[in-house]
Amino acid sequence: MKRRVVVTGIGVVSPIGTGDEFWQNVKEGKCGVSPIESFDTTEFKVKLAAEIKDFEPTLYMEKKESKRMDRYSQFALAAADIAVRDSKLDIEKVDSQRFGTIVGSAVGGIHTIETEHEKILTKGPGKVSTFFIPMMLSNMASGLIAIKYKAKAVNFSTVTACATGANAVGESYKRIQDGICDVMLAGGSEAAITPCSIAGFSVLTTLSTSLDVNRASIPFDKERHGFVMGEGAGIMVLEDYDHAVNRGAKIYAEIVGYGATCDAYHMTSPDPSSKGSSDSMLFAIEDAGIKPEDIGYINAHGTSTLYNDKFETQAIKKIFGDYAYEVPVSSTKSMTGHLLGAAGAVEAIVCAKALEDSYIPATINYSVKDPELGLNFVPNTGISNKFDYALSNAFGFGGHNASLVLKKI
Repeated sequence: MKRRVVVTGIGVVSPIGTGDEFWQNVKEGKCGVSPIESFDTTEFKVKLAAEIKDFEPTLYMEKKESKRMDRYSQFALAAADIAVRDSKLDIEKVDSQRFGTIVGSAVGGIHTIETEHEKILTKGPGKVSTFFIPMMLSNMASGLIAIKYKAKAVNFSTVTACATGANAVGESYKRIQDGICDVMLAGGSEAAITPCSIAGFSVLTTLSTSLDVNRASIPFDKERHGFVMGEGAGIMVLEDYDHAVNRGAKIYAEIVGYGATCDAYHMTSPDPSSKGSSDSMLFAIEDAGIKPEDIGYINAHGTSTLYNDKFETQAIKKIFGDYAYEVPVSSTKSMTGHLLGAAGAVEAIVCAKALEDSYIPATINYSVKDPELGLNFVPNTGISNKFDYALSNAFGFGGHNASLVLKKI
């Protein structure tokens, strides 16, 4: 018999707030987009990003320890610390052999790579940091979290571009559902607002070049023309239902469905047929044992790029039929920017909180309706509404698709 899997702790580090502040700012529709401050953008076409301001890693880890981590790992450890504290999990009472960690990053330690490469060019190879390799590895956040919490079961890092965080949560859900683990720390982390990263995405013409912070990350808007790079981390504590109940844990929501597919079509473009993304949604819904009409809210991948928003809308219409025009669909990337490998995890957390609070977040800065899309994108103002199931989508370069279904507890 498949075991039930519940969310008992959530931790977010984001451009619109950390910890409890994050959800409050989602409800208020706060925009985290601002001019880039972390490097000089004089020669860059892209001027805006969703940066985390004044992050202090020593609130969550020792100073010496933080200096041996890339920024993305610092975010991950901070989010894990928030999530574990939130869950009130007594680590000493958890069976370490049944306690796992799956935390991913799409880009990994690019801050470290750029910094150490500059040292080679200016000071020579002998000046590269002793910690260069472990700091830049994209699996290191997952490893460091496992070390901190003595989690000795399954440990790996999903690397599926912008589907990374959702895949991490989905794979963790399956480990508990199948009886392999009792507790999992799952999610994603990203810190890719760097000169090389912004330049690379820019030449792909995937980033917004708007100078207006309120017209840059505009999912589903007719004037959308690229996404805004964000940074941050989202970590969930997932538990076997009985394990959680026996220790008297607060339960935010239940994870009941997971679908994962591949377009097998193109390196960066979604498949125009939208079959991969629609199948991902369908498989998650079927895994949950429900019908499409049972979904009360869709947190869309909604990147603010021309093709993603068009093809994701097409996929939703394919799966939901006439109901597609009724179900609320919003993109919280309008607030946070695109957190790449952390996006799917942060947005699954949004769904858990939305179910708990009976509140559907808005797609902010939505101004010009695109008649080709035509769904209920919850423009600018959130909705208080009771519902039982939420669907979260995450799609990435390489054709990766992941969808999660969460249930009100």
